[in-house]
Amino acid sequence: MTRLTLELNGRTVSDDVEDRTLLVDFLRARQGQTGTHVGCDTSQCGACVVHVDGISVKSCNMLALQCAGRKVTTVEGLAQDGALHPMQQAFHENHGLQCGFCTPGMIMSAIDMVERHGAALDEATVRHELEGNICRCTGYENIVKAILVGAKVMTA
Repeated sequence: MTRLTLELNGRTVSDDVEDRTLLVDFLRARQGQTGTHVGCDTSQCGACVVHVDGISVKSCNMLALQCAGRKVTTVEGLAQDGALHPMQQAFHENHGLQCGFCTPGMIMSAIDMVERHGAALDEATVRHELEGNICRCTGYENIVKAILVGAKVMTA
C-alpha cells in the first residue's frame, strides 16, 4: 500500500491505496464520488471522465497514484454554493441526457472542450471531440445543443 494525497473537488484527501488501483475505483469506492461511472473498463465509453489538473482524462485508464499531488475534479465538484455549473445547467435545460449514465463524462468532456476552444467552439468540433464518449440512449442532438449553449454561457 502506498499513501496517496491529492486535491479532490477542492479538498485535500489522503488514503492508502494499492499500486494497481485505478483512479475510477479510488474515486468511487474510496472517496464516494459515484458520479464518475464505470462503463466499459477499456477507455472506450467516456463515462468515467474527470479532470486532472484541469484536463479531461478517462479515469478507468489512469492509476490513482499518478494523481499524487494533483488536482482532481469530478462532476460532484462542479456545482458551487448550491448552483449548478453552467454546463450542468445547460444539460438540464436542453435535455442533454436521457438515462443519465453517460452525462457526467459528457459534461466533464464538454467543459474541457470549452476551456480549450473558448468561444470558437462549434458544432463540428463538438461532434468530433465527442467520439470518445458513448451515449446509448440519445441521438446526440440534445447533447451537442447543450454543450453549445453551455459554452456560450461559460465564455460570455
